[in-house]
Amino acid sequence: MKRLIVAAIALSAAASPAAAQSAKDLENDQKNTNSILTYGMGYGQQRYSPLKQIDKSTVQNLVPVWNYSLASNRGQESHPIIHDGVMYLTTHESTVALNPLTGKQIWKTKVDYPAETPRVACCGIVNRGVAIYQGKLYRTTLDAHVVALDAKTGKVIWKQKAIDFRAGYSQTVTPLIANGVVVTGISGGEYGIRGFLDGWDPETGKRLWRRYTIPAKGEKGNETWPGDTWKHGGAPTWLTGTYDAKLDLVYWGTGNAGPWNPTVRKGDNLYTNSVLAIRPKTGEIVWHYQFSPNDPYDYDGVNELVMATLQVDGQDRDVIMQANRNGFFYILDRKTGKLLRANKFVKVTWADKIDMKSGRPVETAITASIRKGNKEEIWPSAFGGKNWSPMAFDPARRLAFVNTLNFGWTYKTVEPKLRVGTFYFGVEFAWVWPQGNRGYLKAIDPLTGNSKWQVGSGIPRMAGVLATGGGLVFTGRMTGEFEAFDADSGQKLWSFQTGSGTIGQPVTWTANGRQYITVLNGVGGVYSLFSGDKRLASVPAGGSVWTFALMPK
Repeated sequence: MKRLIVAAIALSAAASPAAAQSAKDLENDQKNTNSILTYGMGYGQQRYSPLKQIDKSTVQNLVPVWNYSLASNRGQESHPIIHDGVMYLTTHESTVALNPLTGKQIWKTKVDYPAETPRVACCGIVNRGVAIYQGKLYRTTLDAHVVALDAKTGKVIWKQKAIDFRAGYSQTVTPLIANGVVVTGISGGEYGIRGFLDGWDPETGKRLWRRYTIPAKGEKGNETWPGDTWKHGGAPTWLTGTYDAKLDLVYWGTGNAGPWNPTVRKGDNLYTNSVLAIRPKTGEIVWHYQFSPNDPYDYDGVNELVMATLQVDGQDRDVIMQANRNGFFYILDRKTGKLLRANKFVKVTWADKIDMKSGRPVETAITASIRKGNKEEIWPSAFGGKNWSPMAFDPARRLAFVNTLNFGWTYKTVEPKLRVGTFYFGVEFAWVWPQGNRGYLKAIDPLTGNSKWQVGSGIPRMAGVLATGGGLVFTGRMTGEFEAFDADSGQKLWSFQTGSGTIGQPVTWTANGRQYITVLNGVGGVYSLFSGDKRLASVPAGGSVWTFALMPK
């Protein structure tokens, strides 16, 4: 009976063909507006859609179509997937299938957790969504398992343990399907872990390979770690990578070194704070680029690596770009990893610039003082110039729309102590707040780091960004508003109060010739946990799914 219901819904939604999600379907995801098959609305994670039914003139008529309660008071960051007339999304404790036209639940599968699981999650009890491939959904869990579910029924097909979460590991990452392999990352960089990527067989759940992001003794790169510091060196892989099917390369960012105190691990500390270009069939590293060698500041390199074709020095180059937490906007050649651009996009005091020949940061006297054990004020803070919240890239305007952060911190090294399940920092710190705005939505030129426009907010925006062919930029605020801006001027054109903080990832799609926009709300995440911002006390908890469309004429 349940299969008949699902089939009927699929027909009524008039969505994409019911064929199994093949590798080609995933590669062409950005071209098909009737479905969303990949994290970031395309392998390149541009979070851009050519749809323009909702545009600068019509957006004022945007209204809610339906709302679905997620029955959870945790922060909600999931990226919706839509296939064959069904929407799939996650919370940390469930996977849900919905009718995308009505919001009615088709099935819901709960995750069973050991009682102690939430204690090891650093920066919010969240999950960022599912991957879909050949009739199965793939997700990760806080207790470091990878799960495959039947897309029609929600039944668990296989479940594999990545690692023992009690050692400080967890998983919030959306899996990536690349060349028929399910690739997953790991969280826990604050707990003295050793990071890795895993490749899984999508049919059986067999682990095909593991690529540690901290090289062991005898492996290339281990010489950048003194003694046994590599064993707890960090380099988590907690945000989803991108995939170039033509080059057969996965680009995946790695996180901070452990502990934060750099004086106990003198060296470059490969492959922390880096991008790795790997072969999805084997986990082989083809090339790497390190953003922040011997990083003292928790400047994770995990932020989304957006693929595009840009004209650099008069030549079209296939690139990946990243607004790094260290405050520099990077452009790298996708094939070779060659650094093409690196410019500041926020206030930066720890480094003067990135040397374009060596690719290394030119550190300031402030960072030199830090390394001697002195207390200094550093910008950006450990939150970064940009946190995890994914940016959007408009290929026509050649602009990146980025939720940036505007605050610093005071920093002083202390002796680190490694204890299982507790933070492994070795640093005393406190936030330094500016007068006024703590964040800006910026329209950034990737080639220069300069902003065409910016819109400030007292409490920084921590939601993802969506750009559309209608000349609009969508994002959300932690006070609950879901907003639309003019992509050319930054003027706010529309806003809707969702009732709880919006830190999710907006997407857009079509059915029966009508454009829809979907986003999850539900306050939470790293800023709400660690900022101490008392203004959030009045923002109600409680997550839900909102879907909008133009009011019928």
